[in-house]
Amino acid sequence: MTVVICPGIHDPKLTNQFLEGLFINWRSLSDSSDLLVCPTQDYAPYSAIDISKFLWCSKSITIDMPLLFIAFSAGVVGAIGTAWTWQLRGGQVKALIAIDGWGMPLTGNFPIYRVSHDYFTHWSWGIFGSRDESFYAYPSVEHLEIWRSPQTTTGWWLHQNSVEVKTASPVTAAEFIRIILENNGELSTFSDGEVYSNPI
Repeated sequence: MTVVICPGIHDPKLTNQFLEGLFINWRSLSDSSDLLVCPTQDYAPYSAIDISKFLWCSKSITIDMPLLFIAFSAGVVGAIGTAWTWQLRGGQVKALIAIDGWGMPLTGNFPIYRVSHDYFTHWSWGIFGSRDESFYAYPSVEHLEIWRSPQTTTGWWLHQNSVEVKTASPVTAAEFIRIILENNGELSTFSDGEVYSNPI
């Protein structure tokens, strides 16, 4: 599986910091087919056409490779459209992790996980379509902070233990994302031997 990173409209250095907060060995992974970072200086992050073009022009992936998208802000708009397009062309989408894409309706026949920088964003964004598990920062942080420093952004992981019972566990944003990767069988690829424990 390939993890596709879709940043927003911001300094690319913030994306490097995001990846450093998630993966020990992200620079070596970006040289392989395991991690693909969309260069938003060349492609509009909100454009599914642009991101799809970037994927199709990439020599490191093929249509038979399942994709998992991690998107931030305006990148959520482009990422979900790209995920739909990938499926329409015969590809598989394992999941989408949408970080602070407030106002963007999130629908698809694949797991969608929301990450928000505060409770209000989490609650109000849920009106546009709430799917699967989610995370919101507590105490709240600035919009760019959750992308720049997921490893220090604390908050609540909201998950469902049964059909009717939802529970919350204290985690960081980085831990939540690693849990999603683990649930998709990809944590070992990105942890470079380091084991991140489930915090519940």
